[in-house]
Amino acid sequence: MLFYWGETVKPDGFGLVNADSVKFTDTGIGSLSPRSRIGDVSLGKSLLGFIRGEGNASVMRLSIREHGTTGKLKALDLKKEKIKLISCGKTYAVLLAYGGRVLSLEESYISRPIKELSNKTVIQVACGDHHFMALSNDGQLFTWGQNSSGQLGLGKDKPSSQSPELLRSLDGIPLAQISAGGDHSFVLSISGAVFSWGRNSAGQLGLGDTNNRHVPVCVKSLNQKKTVFISCGEDHTAVLTKGGLVLTVGSGQYGQLGHNSLRDEHQPRVVAELWGSKVSQIACGGHHTLALVESSNTIYSFGRGDQGQLGNGQRSNQCVPLPVQLPPEYSSDQIKITAGGNLSALFISNMDAGQASANLKSCNGPTVLDDETVDRWISDCNPKVWGKKIQRKIRKMFSSASCINGSFIDKSSDKHYKTSVEMSGLDLSLPRLAFEKMAKKDKVLSTVETTVENDLLPSLGSTAAGVEALRVYLILPELLRVLKKQGRGTQLTVSLASAILELDPESMDVLSSLWTNLPYYYYRTLVKMFHSVCAHFLSRMTTTICDHWTEVEPVLKVLQKLCNINSQRAVRLTEGYFLIKDKNNFFDMLQMIKNVRKSVKSLASYPFILDITCKCNLFIILQKQQIKPSQFSYCGSTLCVNRETVLDDTIVYLKTNKHNYSSPLKVKFALEAGIDGGTLSAEFFTLLGKKIAKDSSVIQASEDSGLFWFSADDSSSSQEELFYIGVICGMAFYNHNFMYISFPVALFKKLLSIRPTFRDLEELSPVEARSLKNFLAEDEDVVEQMYLDFTLKGKELIPNGANIPVTKANRQKYVDLYVDFVFNKSVENQFRQFNEGFSRGNPFNLWKIFKPEELRDLLYGMAEYEWKELQKVVTYEWCDPSDELIQNFWSVFFELDEEHRKKFLTFSYGTDRLPVGGLSKLRLKIVRRYYVDADERFPSAQTCYGILHLPNYSNIQTLRDKLVHAITYCEVFGQQ
Repeated sequence: MLFYWGETVKPDGFGLVNADSVKFTDTGIGSLSPRSRIGDVSLGKSLLGFIRGEGNASVMRLSIREHGTTGKLKALDLKKEKIKLISCGKTYAVLLAYGGRVLSLEESYISRPIKELSNKTVIQVACGDHHFMALSNDGQLFTWGQNSSGQLGLGKDKPSSQSPELLRSLDGIPLAQISAGGDHSFVLSISGAVFSWGRNSAGQLGLGDTNNRHVPVCVKSLNQKKTVFISCGEDHTAVLTKGGLVLTVGSGQYGQLGHNSLRDEHQPRVVAELWGSKVSQIACGGHHTLALVESSNTIYSFGRGDQGQLGNGQRSNQCVPLPVQLPPEYSSDQIKITAGGNLSALFISNMDAGQASANLKSCNGPTVLDDETVDRWISDCNPKVWGKKIQRKIRKMFSSASCINGSFIDKSSDKHYKTSVEMSGLDLSLPRLAFEKMAKKDKVLSTVETTVENDLLPSLGSTAAGVEALRVYLILPELLRVLKKQGRGTQLTVSLASAILELDPESMDVLSSLWTNLPYYYYRTLVKMFHSVCAHFLSRMTTTICDHWTEVEPVLKVLQKLCNINSQRAVRLTEGYFLIKDKNNFFDMLQMIKNVRKSVKSLASYPFILDITCKCNLFIILQKQQIKPSQFSYCGSTLCVNRETVLDDTIVYLKTNKHNYSSPLKVKFALEAGIDGGTLSAEFFTLLGKKIAKDSSVIQASEDSGLFWFSADDSSSSQEELFYIGVICGMAFYNHNFMYISFPVALFKKLLSIRPTFRDLEELSPVEARSLKNFLAEDEDVVEQMYLDFTLKGKELIPNGANIPVTKANRQKYVDLYVDFVFNKSVENQFRQFNEGFSRGNPFNLWKIFKPEELRDLLYGMAEYEWKELQKVVTYEWCDPSDELIQNFWSVFFELDEEHRKKFLTFSYGTDRLPVGGLSKLRLKIVRRYYVDADERFPSAQTCYGILHLPNYSNIQTLRDKLVHAITYCEVFGQQ
């Protein structure tokens, strides 16, 4: 059954039936019952198209004088083609055949296959007045025709095209529907994202202005509105949501927007008169709109009515939706409404009721992957058939980003409609299960792997039109996961990393946001995949002379991005997920092989994969590489000081500007014969640290934590002193020595340009921090009674701070400014001088690979003593652990108090500070010395080498006395 109304035509039912079989109502609505079933109706501006029976197509032109035609319905000669859909423009039409072939209908009624689309399976077509669109089942969108207003979406100044061209800017977006208006175009994605382009003179693109667009632009005002259908008129657009709301935008000249006005709208606005009616279908004519409310069996119309196209018997325009006066025999079962030009129609279609009510007859999206498809792939079948058919289907699926991105969406509670930069709209458990299934059949998994690497990844562009185009980067790690279980996928991971790095900054920001909000287990999988490949290549570089840096670097760069994102996640991975362990052999090997030394230096850009031991090894290796052999000479880099005036002597020397900070430092104490093999320098910095901590006024120890921080003194002399303290600390770090000054982590954060936080105040001044924390928890009355303002120590924290009271509403800001004042504003000049000095004394910028806590431990040393560890690392010469002398030594050592044990470390190594890793990282050799007068001798130490010379004492008491005396009073350093 067909009902139609609008532009005057001969009352012959378009030639579909005999004239006397057509019935008309008083309101001008005609009805007829064709002999063959109507499959589709398309109403263009001057062209009408019908599909009848088993795919037969007929067209009719309305504007007789313009084309010199009879205006009669003409059946098209389609040979063997059976037509599924037809879409009519002003004078041309496109036809979609079963099987996906597209034909173009010219003015002469001749239909020709569009050869440029012959290798594509097209699932949707759409016509504007003079432009055309076609969507293939692999998600590719093609446009052709006039481009006077950018309606082809191919870019500014792009000429009109008579041949279909691929619209690459929407690559990867799984499109559900395409729609063309007069000179504008719309597309709708599976998850409800809407893109528009073309003519925008009346705001019909919904972008908030009237500027034409020459490329697709996302209609952000429709984000998360659950859009399911779009219809375009001459210069207005209607949008239908899943909940049955209708929104219109564009020209309101004839009331076609339904807002009870003739005003244009530049952003989609809900048609209030249809609110609550739950519209199931919409259709736009040239300047009028139809809406079907299925529950009440009513069609509403609004807009231009001078040709009777509103179906109310009037020839006037209508600004609000009013019911169409349909004949009594009208039934809403399985109908489709359509409109175009000045005509309206509804017909009984061949779709089922579910499709009709959803208004999605033409909304066939790209092919997607589901359980049923995967089951068919892995089921047992004839190998020859499998090879010819299944492989082809797998390749088609996995070579299309649109198909992959349209698969695995989370339809529970319509979550995929909530797709945003924080939510991908995916149910990642689905690809995990799908790839695990595929892994059961190696042919399937191998074909998927090859297709993704050779076809899919190379096709990915640098720009993503929206979140949905980036889903592929979340799905593929699940493929890598199953490949890794089979010892495969290494090269695919490298290719995926390279594709990610090709993304432009805006797309990368969106992907980073998706990663930040990814569920924990899937984020962990993502990190594990890239981490395992990094570890694989670094391991290979330790066993071969090949430099795999080209392969490993893109993976490292992606892993670095993931590491940075990890700190922003609500639930974070531990540091261990990023560290690549057991690299010491790697460093040993790389420093010997010249052709891969560059890789060692490159690793410095990725410190997040290195633990502190590896960073130290890397620092030492690269430090040696930058030092010229001549700089190892003792001459010109030896600092001679007096123990009693060590600080003054050092500053005087540094002021001469003769010291080469890049050269290894050698120290000589006045009136002492020791040669510095490393231990004299260690003692030198220990003495300097103690001297500065004791006598300097420019740094002060906190009363409640004992940690040192800058004093308030900001004089020029104090700044100079701080500069040289910074130089000394830098020199200590550069020469791998400890400073006996306990700075807080906040200082090292500032050196690394990291802002200190409230937690740093808790470390430096726990009492002060506790008071502030209590202040944040107080009731409003208590806060007001404290009469605080935005000043601290007489300084305003913000402009006019003395006149701004601290309240419950702004107290967090006050605390934040308080912390900023302590660590930044109050010591700005002091820190600047220290920082400049530290950089002078430590000229090798690689120190920045360390974290703040690591810098602190390397400069101050560890102070956690597990004394049993020392006994485990000792080696023996001329004796063994069972000897009485050695047994007596350890008995005496463990009898000593903590202070004397530390003195033993100073006696043996020049300092009691421990390297990272504690006592287990020390090396101590006890050498038994045989003397005739052994009981008269003291133990001695070769501190440069960690060797203790122990005379063969006759009894434990003598050993005790001599050892305690030696470590308390003797200073024997630098022996050869």
